[in-house]
Amino acid sequence: MIRIREDLVAGVQRDPATRTGFELFLTSPGLHAIWMHQVAHSIWKAGLRVPARMFSNWSRFWTGIEIHPGATVGRRVVIDHGMGVVIGETAVIGDDVLIYHGVTLGGKENITSKRHPTIGNNVMLGAGAKIIGDIEIGDGAQVGANAVVTKSIPAGAVIVGPQATIIN
Repeated sequence: MIRIREDLVAGVQRDPATRTGFELFLTSPGLHAIWMHQVAHSIWKAGLRVPARMFSNWSRFWTGIEIHPGATVGRRVVIDHGMGVVIGETAVIGDDVLIYHGVTLGGKENITSKRHPTIGNNVMLGAGAKIIGDIEIGDGAQVGANAVVTKSIPAGAVIVGPQATIIN
């Protein structure tokens, strides 16, 4: 119950178009995707991989947001305008992360071990950003729209452009 309330408060605070938690509860595909992922992730951790994948696929159909049930998602993560977001199996997302539409947390290698990014706390991932491979995005970093990030980024960095240039 606490986590539900945290998610609602975080969503209202970070989305200026949403006025109330009730509105968010009824209309936010990002919130629905996070909650459905929590269920799928629990099923995954119980060793029921096929049912977890099936539930995850249903969530993707319903929300347009693909979060692999093996991914680890922190608290108060907000997916705003989430259509096209893809989060891979071994991705780890910290707390208080803001993710915009079209973001990909993808793998770079065809291996079964860790191959997706780790995102720190208080990170913003701009629309269309692609973070690829077993890399780390440090706490408080901001990744601008359409940046393609293939190397780890330090805490507090601001990344812009398709070449993922650090400007701060």
